[in-house]
Amino acid sequence: MSYYERHLPHWQPEGASLFITWRLHGSTPVNSSLIASDGKKFRDYDQTLIATATGPTWLEDERVAGVVAAALKVCDDGLKLYRLRAWVLLINHVHILIEPNAPLAAITRRVKGFTARKANAILHRQGKQFWQTESYDHWIRNEKEANQVIRYIENNPVAAGLVDKPEDWPWSSAWSAK
Repeated sequence: MSYYERHLPHWQPEGASLFITWRLHGSTPVNSSLIASDGKKFRDYDQTLIATATGPTWLEDERVAGVVAAALKVCDDGLKLYRLRAWVLLINHVHILIEPNAPLAAITRRVKGFTARKANAILHRQGKQFWQTESYDHWIRNEKEANQVIRYIENNPVAAGLVDKPEDWPWSSAWSAK
C-alpha cells in the first residue's frame, strides 16, 4: 500500500479502485472544510458545494470540458495509467472512479497538469492556477461499494438539477454508455 500526504492523507492499496474528486481553484467556499472520514459526510459536503457554486465555473465551457474529458480517456486508453470505470464533469469539479496502474500522485499530476495548461490556453489565462492542488480520494473496499460510487458519480448532474436522467449529461460516463 502506498501513502502520501499533503493536506489530506492519500492511501492507495494494491489492487483497489479509487474514487477521486478534484475542484477548480477558487471554487470551494472559504468557510468550508472537507471532512473525509466517512462517505455520507463527503456526499453531504459535495451536494452543498454543488448547490452553492462559488468561484469559477470554467467546465461550463464546452471547449474546456472537452479537453478534460479527452484527457481522462487518453490516460485510460492511450497511456494506460488506469482503467476508467466512471466519470463526470460538473461546472466546477470532476469525479472519477479508476482502477489505477500507476501511483495516484502521478495520475493526478498528469491529468490535472495537462488539462490545466490546455484549459488556461483556451481561456487566455497563461500561467494561472486552474485546479486546486489537493484532491479527495477514497479507496473502494468491494464491488458493492464500487457500484454505489458509479451510481453516485453518474447521478451527480441529476442531483445538481442539470438534467433529469444521468444519460442526458454529455460530460459523463453515463452519456458515453449510450
